[in-house]
Amino acid sequence: MNILHMKYAVEVAKAGSLNKASETLLIAVPNISRSIKELEADLGITIFDRTTKGMCLTHEGEEFMNFAKGILNQIESVEKYYKYGAPNKQKFSISVPRASYISEAFAEFSRMLTKDSAEIFYKETNSQRTIHNMLNHDYKLGIIRYAENYDKYFKSMLDEKGFVYELVTEFSYSLIMSADNPLAQKGEITFDDLTDYIEIAHADPFVPSMPLSKVVKEELPDNIDRRIYIFERASQFDLLDKNPETFMWVSPVPKSLLERYNLVQKKCVENKKLYKDVLIYKKGYKLTELDRRFITKLCETKRKIFNYSHF
Repeated sequence: MNILHMKYAVEVAKAGSLNKASETLLIAVPNISRSIKELEADLGITIFDRTTKGMCLTHEGEEFMNFAKGILNQIESVEKYYKYGAPNKQKFSISVPRASYISEAFAEFSRMLTKDSAEIFYKETNSQRTIHNMLNHDYKLGIIRYAENYDKYFKSMLDEKGFVYELVTEFSYSLIMSADNPLAQKGEITFDDLTDYIEIAHADPFVPSMPLSKVVKEELPDNIDRRIYIFERASQFDLLDKNPETFMWVSPVPKSLLERYNLVQKKCVENKKLYKDVLIYKKGYKLTELDRRFITKLCETKRKIFNYSHF
């Protein structure tokens, strides 16, 4: 099958006649006509019905045109690629904890993208999978979260695997709950106050070199009898909004998100445990312009939300 003949056929279908196609292609009508007949013979189909009104596509011709246009577009792309070089595609990838302030920063960062081609990957997961993504799935940046008392475990592991790490923020978990939850009206909330309510918890905490059962026991106090375990943030907000018996431990949440889901953010006076969010990337990796834009937006968003949340 001759690609040039295919190109002629596409132009005839577009023009609707041999004469008009001839004017566009600057090829004599007999040559175009002969090329199309050879193409039809090669394929064993009739592409056009020749009528007094012009060249009309047959049913087979319409099917053929779908293939032909795709093939010609691919050929054009290959020619452009090798003649003018590959397009300068922007790339950014990050794996992060399920944190609303980070999600807010990412949304703001997305508004900074230029009109150039871009591939952006944003994955919410636990610290173990973040590290796995960076070692095995070519994620360039990661943010991991862990309790301060596990600092030596994580730093030892990060050093061993060849990561650079920088502190993003330290915080104690706050409570979020429906504005209709009876605890929303309390001035001070204690662990005992939460006993009769339903905790929503992310189901996959992780600390290197420690069994999951031990980590879960330390992360989740024993005074709660009812828990709903989830793996993504969207369902947590629906649960908190619809069920006033639920609550959740979280890093500070943007005010706009609280208002959207009719939630309030409260401090528990007994919860003084500190957590760290730490930015990581492989040693030797050079931060791109997109990486730097995200980190700048992350710092700006963190300051805005954490300052609002200090109550």
